Amino acid sequence: MFNTSISLLKMIEKAGFEAYIVGGFARDKYLKRDSYDVDVCTSATPKDLKQIFKTVVLPKEKYGSVSIIYKKIRFDITTFRKDIKYENNRRPIEIQYISNLKEDLLRRDFTMNTLCINSKGEFIDLLGARNDIDKHIITAVGDANTKIVEDSLRILRAIRFATILDFDLDDKLRDAIKNNGYLLENLSFYRKKEELEKIFGSINAKKGINLLIDLGLDRYLGVSNLKSVKPTTCALGVWAQLNPSSSYKFSKNELDIINLIKKFKDKKTFTARELYDNGLYVPLIVAEINNIDHNFLARTYMNLPIKNISQIDINGKEICTLLKINPSIKLKGIFKDIEDKIINGTLLNNKKDIKSYILKNYSNE
Repeated sequence: MFNTSISLLKMIEKAGFEAYIVGGFARDKYLKRDSYDVDVCTSATPKDLKQIFKTVVLPKEKYGSVSIIYKKIRFDITTFRKDIKYENNRRPIEIQYISNLKEDLLRRDFTMNTLCINSKGEFIDLLGARNDIDKHIITAVGDANTKIVEDSLRILRAIRFATILDFDLDDKLRDAIKNNGYLLENLSFYRKKEELEKIFGSINAKKGINLLIDLGLDRYLGVSNLKSVKPTTCALGVWAQLNPSSSYKFSKNELDIINLIKKFKDKKTFTARELYDNGLYVPLIVAEINNIDHNFLARTYMNLPIKNISQIDINGKEICTLLKINPSIKLKGIFKDIEDKIINGTLLNNKKDIKSYILKNYSNE
């Protein structure tokens, strides 16, 4: 991906414009972390970019940004700009194209995200990004209070970065977040969920949750019980403990998992039947919440004689032939009985034993 990104920069430069990789990818490259989303800033306008690339998609020309597909990789490319006016503490509604990289970087959120990479693969650091990254500190570009008021999403972005990177917030940024936390009430639940998912799903989730509490943000997020949450390796395990506002939208699959976690939230152990019916995913999340031995659960599940009904060593046609019956609701009951006996270990899963059991218990019905 890095080589492709450099190639893209050179294409833009060949057309007579400046171009740099900027933001998270450059920061993570410096940290030697894997990163997959590449943002590019350039002196080329969206109209110029459409002349250079034939695969410009999702144009956002109002904000000076376009997305392109280059060598099967998506890049978000933004023209050097100055944000003149923001709307609803969230997004710029008036911008001005500029030709100066440093001035463009000054509109960005956090100093660590102003690190750039040029077409030679060299780091370009105009605002002291490497100093902050080396110190593992997050500072706002310019006045912290202004940055947060301009775009309230930056509150959760700051917490997310501190969580995932294990960085600290500098005092001015902490104060700005504390003073303006109420702005989160007007932030869309879609955006709140998107950021919280990344915080809750991090291996360092405890730090992020503590920051949300310490900065008094939980009262503005439409969640309850944050102070007693036990972090899990899956974000859904956290959501299941929170009773979030109905304004948070979850897919059917997410809701099914959340409801199962809630159903088993007080479980201290799982039977073989419960593991068979529900698989290992949800029980392992519950195990994290309730300090159940993961290895015991995993061994119990792996030692199940069958993992689903299709693994039973007999089929419906064979049962009908054995009992000289036609397919009916009775067949479903027989399968259920056999399934139960195999799972609890009172019947071996082999055709001979299963046939013997069926003849003994069902041949005279």
